[in-house]
Order: sequence, then structure tokens, then C-alpha cells
Amino acid sequence: MNRVLILVNITGLIIGISYGLHGPILPVFAKNVIGATYSELGLIGLTNFIPYMFIPLFVGILLDRINNGYLLALGAAVNSTSIYLLSIAQSVPEIMGFRIMTGIAHAFFWPPCESIISNESTEKNRVRNISWFTMFFVIGFMVGPLLGTAVLESLDVTYRILFQIAAFILATGIITSLLASRKSVRNHHEGFSFSSIKEMKKFPEAIILLIFCTSSFGIILTIYPAFLNDRGMTDSDILSLYFVFGISRVVSLALAGKLARNTSRTLIAGTSAASIGLAMSIFADSTVTFGIALVLMGFGFSIFFPLTLEIVLSKTRKAISGKIIGAYETIFGMGWAIGPTIGGPIAQSFGNETPYALFCIIGIGVVIFAIISRKKLEPQRVLN
Repeated sequence: MNRVLILVNITGLIIGISYGLHGPILPVFAKNVIGATYSELGLIGLTNFIPYMFIPLFVGILLDRINNGYLLALGAAVNSTSIYLLSIAQSVPEIMGFRIMTGIAHAFFWPPCESIISNESTEKNRVRNISWFTMFFVIGFMVGPLLGTAVLESLDVTYRILFQIAAFILATGIITSLLASRKSVRNHHEGFSFSSIKEMKKFPEAIILLIFCTSSFGIILTIYPAFLNDRGMTDSDILSLYFVFGISRVVSLALAGKLARNTSRTLIAGTSAASIGLAMSIFADSTVTFGIALVLMGFGFSIFFPLTLEIVLSKTRKAISGKIIGAYETIFGMGWAIGPTIGGPIAQSFGNETPYALFCIIGIGVVIFAIISRKKLEPQRVLN
């Protein structure tokens, strides 16, 4: 692994730690301290993810024109600021405003990392390198809750101090981003155009799986912690469960290179696991059963990312890879926005377990669709 890939992985680890430190506890903070309802938690999630429906398109165009390391450093700086501002939030609209900043910043973090990795990889090791980067991010997201538990219990600090600590940790990612920028990663210089985004229309099967998984994932990130709290889980229980969720994701990503040999079967298995995990959440009443549900969802929500991205990149001209990554991440953002938008109001109106029942049913339909379309859920190199 070369120096640039190492620096990008370190950046992913740092940002993952920060996200894990504050992310799972934010819905609990909003519900118990600010007084947010489930509908408002859904809106908070929507404002976090809705910028990711649009900003990656512009970032994708910039990826082929500007040193990706600079874009990555910008994302880390804005992200750190947005998390720090959570520590002074006094109302739901303020949290929503700061989460909009986070969503914008994330668009300057993930697509540049993917672009750097793609440019530094061969077709043979691209899935592995993207999986390793995601794994480093998830390791951070897994370690973050443990640090959060230690800080809350040992130092007896408030949620607001926790947000400040997370912001300072994330700020160190600016340094590794700038170090990675010393080597130019710009390989292409096509004109400023949105036309290449139409390329995504070639991958309807991957898009359907992507939207289901990201929608469900969005609910798990924005509403599920409050649901766990209502089911009797303490702050420490919630953070520990997300640690288990992280372990499942890390193991899945570590095996992604081998599982990519049977891409379509793996995607079908991952979607099935996510659906079963959602179903289990409806009836779970202990840390053990919730832990099993999160392990299953951790596998499903992690394995689909490197494999669907490889399907798209393997059938795309490298000259427009940056723009395609931007379009791919925009669809990612659509799913993230759809989940909380649907899940929050449904939980508020029909019971807090209803979103998981609904998405479980949708998941069953997606599994059937994936089985029917399995030949199209293979990367080009496998088809050839």
C-alpha cells in the first residue's frame, strides 16, 4: 500500500472515530435534552443527508479538475466546525442547520477519498483498496462509541462536551488530508459538464439495491438510537451496541475482496441479512437480541458499498470516473434522505417499530428483484 493510500486510510479512521463518538448519541441528545419528537428526529436526519443528494454532483466534477487532497481537507475543516456547533445548539432548528453543514462537508470527504483510491488502484485491487478504506472508517466508527462510553461514565461530562471532543478529533484529519495532497491525484481534465451523470442510468439494478440499503441505513443512523432508548437501552448500552454494529461492518469489509468473487450472491445475502435484522428489531427486547439484529444489518449495510461501486466503475470510462463517483454518491444521499423522511413520521404516527416492519417488507421485495437480476449484478471483469 503506497503512501497516499495510507494517508487516506488514516483520514478515514480519524473521521470515523469522530462520527462514532457523537453520531449514535446525537438522537438521544436531541430527544432527551432538546425535546425532539420522532418526526423531528426524522427531519434532523433529512437535513443531514439532503445536501448529499446534490453536492456530490458538483464535487464529482471538481474531482477531475482539482487536487482531491485539497477537497478532502476542506471537507474535514467544515465537518469539524459543524460538529463543534452542536455543542451550543438549543433547539431542533439549530441542530438541523448544523447537520446541513455536516451533510455538505461529508460530500467533500467521501467522494474525494474514493477518487484518490480509484486513481491509485488497478482494476485488480480496487475493490480491496476501497474496502480497506471503508474498513478504516468503520473501525473509527466502532472505536468512537467506546470512547464515548468511557468519557460519559469516567469523566462525567455532558453530551455537549462530547461533541466538542469529537470536533477536535476530526480537525486532525485536516493534517493528513493536506499531506495526501502533496502528490497530485488529478489524471483527467475534461470539460465542466453534467452529461456523464447519465451514465448512471446503465445501472438500474445496482441503484435499486443502493437506495434500499442506504434508506434503511439512514434510519439506523438517525432514529434507531432513540428507538433503542425507548426500549430500555441506556446510553452505554446504545454505544456498546453500535460498537458491535461496527465489528460486524469491519469483518464484512475485511472479507469484501474475497466475497467480490461472487458479487451477485453476496449482494443478495447482504440484502437478506439487512431485512432479517430489521425484522428482529421489531421484537427485540434485550441487548443480545438487538446486538444480533445489528450484526446482521452491519453485514448488509457494509458489503453492498464496495461491490456496487465496483459494478459501476468497472463499466465506466476512467476519464469520467470522478463524475461517476459524484453521481453514485448522490444516489447514496437520496437513500439516506428517504429513510429518515419516511421513518420519522411513520414512527411518530403508527408506533416506533413501524419503520422497521415497512423496510423489512420492502427488503424482501428487493431480495426477489436481486435474485431475478443477478446476472446484471456482476462487474464487467467478471462478465468478461
